[in-house]
Amino acid sequence: MRTTRSPLLRASAATAVLLTSAALLSACSTAGSTSNGAATVTDAPIGAVDLSGVCPANIVIQTDRNPEAEQGDLYQLIGPDPVLDSSKKAVSGPLYASGAYTGVNVEVRSGGPAIGFQTVTSQQYADPTITLGYANTDEAVQLSADQPVTAVFAPFEVGPQIIMWDPATYPDVKTIADLGKTDAVVRYFGGSTYMDYLTGSGILKTANVDGSYDGTPANFVTAGGKDGQQGFATVEPYVYQNEVPAWGKPVAFQLINDAGYPIYASALSVRTGDLEKISPCLTKLVPVLQQATVDYYTDPTATNDLIVKAVSEFNNGWVYTAGVASYSAKAQVDLGLVANGPDSTVGNFDLNRVQKIIDITTPLFTTQGKTIAFNLTPATIATNEFIDPSIGF
Repeated sequence: MRTTRSPLLRASAATAVLLTSAALLSACSTAGSTSNGAATVTDAPIGAVDLSGVCPANIVIQTDRNPEAEQGDLYQLIGPDPVLDSSKKAVSGPLYASGAYTGVNVEVRSGGPAIGFQTVTSQQYADPTITLGYANTDEAVQLSADQPVTAVFAPFEVGPQIIMWDPATYPDVKTIADLGKTDAVVRYFGGSTYMDYLTGSGILKTANVDGSYDGTPANFVTAGGKDGQQGFATVEPYVYQNEVPAWGKPVAFQLINDAGYPIYASALSVRTGDLEKISPCLTKLVPVLQQATVDYYTDPTATNDLIVKAVSEFNNGWVYTAGVASYSAKAQVDLGLVANGPDSTVGNFDLNRVQKIIDITTPLFTTQGKTIAFNLTPATIATNEFIDPSIGF
C-alpha cells in the first residue's frame, strides 16, 4: 500500500524558517559520529530507566516520511548533541527518558523519499537493524501474510488524514459525505486504501475521485475552490492559509477517522516473528515512548527546533517551517489526534477498532487479489502487552 503521506514538494509554497535550538547545541554531554552515522554512547550516567542489556545498543526507528512534528515523540527521545546524518536522512543520539540517559542510542530515520517511497514494513523486512517502524492498521492487514508486523504503541489516538475543501465554494458541506453529494473532484494519492473505503461505501463517487495528487497545491489552487483534496489536519490547513500565497485563506475538512475509517496511524510496530525475542526490551521501552509523548506535547519547542533543523540539513526538497511545526503540535492536541484512549492511558489500542479495520479492508484487499493472513485477529497485528496503563495525559 502506497503511503498516504505526501512527498510534499512545498518549495513553491513558502520559504522555510530554519531555527536551531541553542539548548541542544550547547548541551554538555557529547555524542560524536560513528562510521555508520549513529551517535556514540555518551558518558552520562544512566538514570532510572536502564535499557542496556535488554535493548539493542542502537534502537532504530523507521518513519514513513520526512521529519515533522507528528514524529515529535520520537525526536523527544534524543538526548543532547544529536547527530544529523544527511546521507542517511537520520537523526541519532543517546536515548533519554525524562531527562536521563538510558544506556542506549536511538536513531530516527526518515521515510518517504529517503527509502524510495517504499512502505516502512518492506524496509523493516529488508533491513533487520530496524527495531521499530511505522505501520497504519490497514497496511498491517494488507501485508499480514507476507510481511507481518505487530503494533506495540499508538502515537495517534485518531489519524490526521483528511479530505479538505473550500468552505466559500461549499458553505453547506460539513462532512466528506456532504462533499460526495456535489460534483467536486477529490484528488488523492492513488493506491490509498481509505479511498477504496470511501468509494466502496458510497461516501464519495468513484467517477469523482482522481488518484493523480502529487503533493503540491497547484491543482487545488487552479481549480479555484471547485475541487477537494486529501491532506492532513496537522499540515494543510495552516500551510494553505499561511504559506500558499495563491490561496491564502482557510480550508474546511473532515478527518477520515470521522467518516468511519478509524485506523491507528503510524503505529510503532515490530516484525511479528521478532516479537518474543524483543519483548524484554519492549517491556521497558514502550513506557518510555508513552512518557516521551506526554513530555513532547507538554512543551514541544526544543524538539520542534531539532525537527526543523533536520529538514534543513537533509535538504531534499521538503520544506517545513517553524510555523507549521508549532501549528501541528497544537492541532494534534486540540483536535484530539493525540490523546488518551477510552481510558486514562496514552498509546494503547482498542482491539475492537482494529477488528473493524480488518472487517472493512479484508474484502477490499481480496477484491484486489492480495493475500491476507488466514484467520487474522486484532491480537496478531496489535498488542497492549507492553503498555503502562498509568502513563497518560
